[in-house]
Amino acid sequence: MAGRNPKAQTVRNMVLAMAAVIPVAFVSYVFIPHDENKDPVRTVDYRVELDTARRAAPYPVAAPAGLGGDWRATSVSYKAGGKEGSVWHLGFLDPDTEYVAVEQSDGPPGAFIDSASQRAVKTPKTQRVGDATWRQYEGEKYNALVKEEKGVTTVVTGTASHERLMQMAAALKADKGDAKDAGKDAGKDAGKDAGNG
Repeated sequence: MAGRNPKAQTVRNMVLAMAAVIPVAFVSYVFIPHDENKDPVRTVDYRVELDTARRAAPYPVAAPAGLGGDWRATSVSYKAGGKEGSVWHLGFLDPDTEYVAVEQSDGPPGAFIDSASQRAVKTPKTQRVGDATWRQYEGEKYNALVKEEKGVTTVVTGTASHERLMQMAAALKADKGDAKDAGKDAGKDAGKDAGNG
């Protein structure tokens, strides 16, 4: 009596295994809820971090006031006394879902600007926003607006258009110390979804 063909047996086993797995996968896909349109970006409420940074930083910490809810805060941090000084970071997605960050430091301006702007290059162009003059930087990854003052360098940078960077720069309000209203506008600016993530 001839033995069974081992290759045929292997193929048969594989077909049986697939016949068992495919219906389970199909049922899982159909009946387990999933939202393909769900935005994976988490919005953050930065009020507490802003208030803390304004109390701790040796310079007036900047955050936007009056931006619409279509600007979404996505990241926030304050790190004191590092190699780039005491650094404040606040990241947003603009209404076009491009990235805009506010970066501040009391450390050496050159290295900080280079790092914050992803090595964007200083241009001769300046832009007047309110009573402040901002220097334009252009780069392959990010463009930036830079304001250098005594004791602090502020960089507005990201993948967003120059107009959006200008919009952020114009919205910035800097506060220092234990201002009672520190961060009051932060919840508004972070949008209605702030703090839900």
